Amino acid sequence: MHTLLVANRGEIAVRILRAAREFGLRTVAVYSDADRDAPHTQLADAAYRLGPPEPASSYLDSARILAVAHSSGADAVHPGYGFLAENAAFAEDCRQAGLIYVGPSAEAIHQMGSKILSKQIAARAGVPVVPSYHAPDGATLAQHGPERAARMGYPVLVKASAGGGGKGMRLVQGPTDLLAALEAGAREAQQAFGDATLMLEKYIPQPRHIEVQVLGDHFGHYVHLYERECSIQRRYQKIIEETPSPAVDADLRQRLTSAALRLAAAVQYSNAGTVEFLVGADGAFYFREMNTRLQVEHPITELVTGIDLVHQQLRMARGEPLALTQAEISQRGHAIECRLYAEDPAHNFLPATGRIRVLREPHGPGRRIDSGIAVQQEVTPYYDPILAKLVGYGATRQEALLRIQALLREYTILGVTTNRQFLLDVVSSPAFAAGETDTAFLTRHFAAWPPEVPVPDDILALAALAEFLQQPQATRPLLATAPALTPWQRADGWRLGGRV
Repeated sequence: MHTLLVANRGEIAVRILRAAREFGLRTVAVYSDADRDAPHTQLADAAYRLGPPEPASSYLDSARILAVAHSSGADAVHPGYGFLAENAAFAEDCRQAGLIYVGPSAEAIHQMGSKILSKQIAARAGVPVVPSYHAPDGATLAQHGPERAARMGYPVLVKASAGGGGKGMRLVQGPTDLLAALEAGAREAQQAFGDATLMLEKYIPQPRHIEVQVLGDHFGHYVHLYERECSIQRRYQKIIEETPSPAVDADLRQRLTSAALRLAAAVQYSNAGTVEFLVGADGAFYFREMNTRLQVEHPITELVTGIDLVHQQLRMARGEPLALTQAEISQRGHAIECRLYAEDPAHNFLPATGRIRVLREPHGPGRRIDSGIAVQQEVTPYYDPILAKLVGYGATRQEALLRIQALLREYTILGVTTNRQFLLDVVSSPAFAAGETDTAFLTRHFAAWPPEVPVPDDILALAALAEFLQQPQATRPLLATAPALTPWQRADGWRLGGRV
């Protein structure tokens, strides 16, 4: 492995490119026209245009990405997350083209990418699964779904068989709503994944969403890196994650991690993957799905274990055995991650667009910011609205909580609406501080959230300018867009032949 192409964008592309540089690799970025000047294009050794931002000619264009790999001299491809990251055909195409695919085998992606097949494999491996039903070949859920849903008992979930992120998912409270949910879910699944196949699943009320990070090499060795709690979600999309989970004791942790490793072994999994579970109030847990890629929330695991997951991915992809044993992996401290999105929480989390006018990312001890944005960058409607991941780390949960609160308070971004204040309010709430989190947390505590007093962007911009001008000139941060000052531009009273 000498040259790595990162088939992604935004903060995850930046994260992988930096890790590859640390690994001594030459790097190649790809970009759509909407991302021409994005940070990931500046960070890579070479950057290649894909085309317009529409999906057919952008980051989902596998043929174009393989052509760029060939012309750029890349011998490896990292898909990141989203886009082609869990596409078994793309993984196989990479290998057929002689490229190292930084991820699991196409077969493992196929097996775990199907919610139906993955549950069958999990059940055979002795992993508890949520009761579910999928229509047999030649039948549809519209034909047999009502009977099966009644047998499982309402409420039930309608879910897309392929993909994740809540696309195609509908919660059905009773039989009169089922057929409409099936129709809407099939349309959304077809648009998102090109596959309208649906399944029914028993709804577990107010569960916690707990996942286990696993690593596997090509020699049949597997380890886990403990659990993450991802229960704070909106529209089935995680926004806050933490590790360790405040609800997982030593016994439950042992059962969860053992089940995750059994599943990884059942599909001969290689590289990094995440096994997701729903955990009920009674401590019973059920397999949900396996994500056959690097997770968005991987930084919190890195902070508490001290293990660089992207470095591990690269080592395993080029055929090295796991350099870690389970006994060498431990948890130290606590980490909490908040996903900064370009969206408006006060208006049903609608995606937001705009040009970033002011950006202040306050780094410091116990803080980590994985960012893919820059001043003057245009936030477009074409892609997932995640802008950055803000992480607080401490020796205890309380210390991590104080750090993430401080980070959110100090983080400044103007020009596009974000969920920053919403995140701060959530992690500052008594219920979150008590660890009383489940997947209904936001509905229960923040359904009617509004900002207390919305401050117009122009007022915030003036405040930022005032703060900047009050700093001594020698200590002011450089502004990339500001011209160099000359004596003729200074407003300090100096004039030629005169006195200051």
